Amino acid sequence: MQERKNNAANIADASDREIIMSRLIDAPRELVWEAMTKPEHVVHWWGPDGFTNTLEKLDFRVGGEWHHVMHGPDGRDYPSRSVYTAIDKPHHIEFCTGGTYKGDPKAMFEAMWTFEAVGGQTKVTIRLLFPTAQARNMAVERIGAIEGGNQTLARLAGYVIKT
Repeated sequence: MQERKNNAANIADASDREIIMSRLIDAPRELVWEAMTKPEHVVHWWGPDGFTNTLEKLDFRVGGEWHHVMHGPDGRDYPSRSVYTAIDKPHHIEFCTGGTYKGDPKAMFEAMWTFEAVGGQTKVTIRLLFPTAQARNMAVERIGAIEGGNQTLARLAGYVIKT
């Protein structure tokens, strides 16, 4: 009984630390998965509108690292370093940004991407989990994490339709 109470508390605690976004993409799941996991594709669509990318490393395996620099339309560079923590092809990918393992308190956030086949389309859902509600709110207010995430999903959708 105590475990059930703790689980319910953990779920409630997570809701103020997370951002969830999703989009139905008009492409088969395998194609969307490839766009997310292959360096030759992800560099073309990752990030909000107006951003470009320089890929430094993409070692797509659990424990592998993904390093890239997003170049903003404002001329600033935004380096990013993530470590893959779970991969279930073609359903699910998890990575920790700014940290090295799931639950790392030093991480900026943990990202969970799911790819659900819906007929010939793919529903992509992103769940970002921040270490604190304050970190989540700062990402929303200062860097526009929700708007940027939705723009990233739109860019992914636009990219896979062209390929």
